[in-house]
Amino acid sequence: MRFFVKALGLGLLGLGLMGTVMATEEPKYDVLKQDGDFELRQYAPMMVAEVTVRGSMDNASGKAFRVLADYIFGNNRVPGGTNTEIAMTTPVTMTAQAEKIAMTSPVTMQASDGAWRMHFMMPSQYNMETLPQPNNPNITIRELPSQHYAVIRFSGFAGEAKVAEKTTALRDWLEANNIRPSGEPELARYDPPWTLPFLRRNEVKIAYQP
Repeated sequence: MRFFVKALGLGLLGLGLMGTVMATEEPKYDVLKQDGDFELRQYAPMMVAEVTVRGSMDNASGKAFRVLADYIFGNNRVPGGTNTEIAMTTPVTMTAQAEKIAMTSPVTMQASDGAWRMHFMMPSQYNMETLPQPNNPNITIRELPSQHYAVIRFSGFAGEAKVAEKTTALRDWLEANNIRPSGEPELARYDPPWTLPFLRRNEVKIAYQP
C-alpha cells in the first residue's frame, strides 16, 4: 500500500507547472447509488493520453506529468496542420504498475519494476481522428470503454494514512453491499497543490462489475 499511495499521492504535484491555468472538464458519469460519501458511478467512454515512466516515486510522478503536459501544451501534430494546445482536464490519474503479493491484505501492492503510469483525460470535443497526435513516441492515446466505479469522496490532504483509511472504508462498503471489485484502487485528486485543505476534492475509486 505504501508504494501505491505514495505514487498516486504525488500525481498532481506537477500542477504547479500550470501557473494560473485551471482545468474545466471532468469525466462524465451517472450516479447510480449514493450513500453518504460513497457512490456507485457509471463513467462514459473517454480517450486518455498516458505515459509509463520508471524511477523513484517522486521522480516518476514529476517526469510523467511533464511529458504529458508537454504534449497538451503543443508538442503534437495534426494532419496537414500545426501543433495545437489541448485544454487541461481533471483529475490526473497515476497508477503504480504493480503486482499483487501475499494475500494478507487485498490492498497490499509493490512496484514490479519501478514503473508508474499516468494519464490525462482528453477533452470530449476530440475523437481519435481529430485529436492531435503526440510527437513523443512514449505517449499512448487510447479509448477507455464505459466503466463502473465505486467511489468514496473526501477532503483534506490525500496522504498515505488518509488514503489507506479511505481505501479500507471503500472496500468494507463494497463487501457490505455484496459488490465485487474488479480492479485496484485509484486515487483521483482534482486540485492544484495550493488549494486549502478543506476545499480539496479527493476520491478513491475501485472498478466493479455490475
